[in-house]
Amino acid sequence: MNIALKQLKVFVTVAQEKTITAAAEKLFLSKPAVSMALSELEKQLDHKLFDRNNNRLIINEQGKRLLPLADELLARSNAIENLFDQAGPLTGQLKVGSSDTVGNQVTPFLLRDFRLETQHRDQTLFISNTAQICHKLTEFELDVGLVEGKVQHSDLVVQPWLSDQMVIACHPQHPLTQIENLQLSDLESSEWVLREIGSGTREFFLNRISPRLDKWTTSFELNTTEAIINCVSADLGITCISQRAIIHAVEEQRVAILTIPLDMSRQYWMLYHQEKYQSPLLKLFLTFCQQWQLD
Repeated sequence: MNIALKQLKVFVTVAQEKTITAAAEKLFLSKPAVSMALSELEKQLDHKLFDRNNNRLIINEQGKRLLPLADELLARSNAIENLFDQAGPLTGQLKVGSSDTVGNQVTPFLLRDFRLETQHRDQTLFISNTAQICHKLTEFELDVGLVEGKVQHSDLVVQPWLSDQMVIACHPQHPLTQIENLQLSDLESSEWVLREIGSGTREFFLNRISPRLDKWTTSFELNTTEAIINCVSADLGITCISQRAIIHAVEEQRVAILTIPLDMSRQYWMLYHQEKYQSPLLKLFLTFCQQWQLD
């Protein structure tokens, strides 16, 4: 059996893109070339690696067994190709995924400090909600995820990382700002501007705040933090949000923070696939993350 790296690259790309057409575009190959490479690989292994559903290819159990090994071989091959291209000892590309709050407020400074310490400069950053970061980790599209939502996934290693402080915020002239000794009960029947389902911020609201309210409604559901801040500053509702994300709007007096007698702390999490090949670069980055503190 003589399996080529090109075949493995095609296999991994098809697993990620889920169609021959999308994989061909990503690899800059023709669709017949991608189909032939995948067919030859399946013939050599004597196993189908995907279930065909119309034009979509869904990776099956045999394919899932191969995926982490293929990912490791491609990573090692890339390290060999780049071995003499960089002045420092670290080679390869680091693919980091972060959920919205972490990705906008924390990860850029983490990568800045990692670059300063290691001189490694080949990183990518993908920002989305926690659910999407987890999905890309399971598909081996990312090396590591840094998220604010608690994750329970059998394929992912989940480690506590930094901590965060959540707040409830409203328009500076909102009636709630006039109440002394504000209680959770004062938030009854409020209209909320919230992140979408699948985000860590929405999960915090659903787990920590909404169970303590008898009645609440969603005014707007948005997928970016800045849009939420703008809606609150336009007095379209109140919100639950990271203090890190909203502090600039507070300083600009666009929004106000409401103080309530409730523990609003939450945990950030570091994630990676349990079968992900840990190159020297990835090992160093994971260690760096655990030792790093945001100034």
